[in-house]
Amino acid sequence: MSVLQVLPSLFGGGVERGTVEIAEAITAAGHRALVASSAGGMIRDIEKAGADYFRLPLRRKNPWIIWRNIERLSRLIEGEKVDVVHARSRAPGWSALYAARRTGRPFVTTIHGAYGAGSALKRAYNSVMMRGDVVIAISDFVRDHALATYSGLDPDRIRVIHRGVDTSQFRPGNVPAARLIQLSRAWMLPDGAPVILLPGRMTRLKGHEVLIRALAASSHDEAVLVFVGADEGREKYKLELRKLATAAGVGDRVRFTGHCRDMTAAYSLASVVVSASIKPEGFGRTAVEAQAMGRPVIVTDHGGGRETVLHRETGLRVPPGDHAAMAAAIDEVLAMSQEDRDTIAERAVEHVQAKFSLDLMKQQTLDVYRELLPA
Repeated sequence: MSVLQVLPSLFGGGVERGTVEIAEAITAAGHRALVASSAGGMIRDIEKAGADYFRLPLRRKNPWIIWRNIERLSRLIEGEKVDVVHARSRAPGWSALYAARRTGRPFVTTIHGAYGAGSALKRAYNSVMMRGDVVIAISDFVRDHALATYSGLDPDRIRVIHRGVDTSQFRPGNVPAARLIQLSRAWMLPDGAPVILLPGRMTRLKGHEVLIRALAASSHDEAVLVFVGADEGREKYKLELRKLATAAGVGDRVRFTGHCRDMTAAYSLASVVVSASIKPEGFGRTAVEAQAMGRPVIVTDHGGGRETVLHRETGLRVPPGDHAAMAAAIDEVLAMSQEDRDTIAERAVEHVQAKFSLDLMKQQTLDVYRELLPA
């Protein structure tokens, strides 16, 4: 079996990471993986996964380029004897759809989020992701949104395959003390201070403002709030958050670390991991990674986060945008006894291993490919 995955680029992110993981699954199962995209820093990861990489201008949304890419992908499919075409984004999805139809190959799509559909034109553009012979949704939330928004989507064609976490990497006790000390010093964490960790890009949708206000309202005035994630050029937004923290009286207790290469150490340092998104997210990988590490988590009660955290069993869920509720949840977690934290950790690890492991995601995706091919 040869599977071609098509996406805009390989500059990093959830879509790109999922592409690499499925490429690894395909080659590990003895099949051939191919990936087509524009340039990006993760090309090496694709090649390490054992996949063949093909560079095409798939990032472009120009209708003429999209049309030309149909021919380019058709030649690639025929020349490389591709069996299944898997599109992971909309602009290259249109080219992949017509190339798959032209060459008579099965077509798979993955919906990675709740695409906005405020106009008929936008819905038409998004609709390519609903046209797969099988449509993969990364959560129940994404599936339900797609079915409610696109009347032509047959429920029998959609499969929910949650994003997977590598539980051999993200597991309790997997980080040597030296790495924890190194990262703690880099972040200038006071000895013994509780650490509230929010991993995610520096974008307003992640709810950084809500968490700063929650820190100010918390009764734990020694706790340190750490924002981990690239600012992607949003210096103005970061300056706005610094001013808010100073005005709230917590400026000296907020850290902006930028991108972190050692997330297992980051989770291990955290007393609580928070996802404060004010807009529903398709899945919420960081909450799952944190649970796999046995850390208590707090998520906003909407989107994919609602599916990943069992309220009061593996973590807490709070209303989105409610800094008072967030502060109360933080206080509750930081006041837990070690026995209670151990109980939550045990339940969280079991929860992730049962429902959100990387191995399960890989197997379910391979099953979709096999379903579309003759026995």
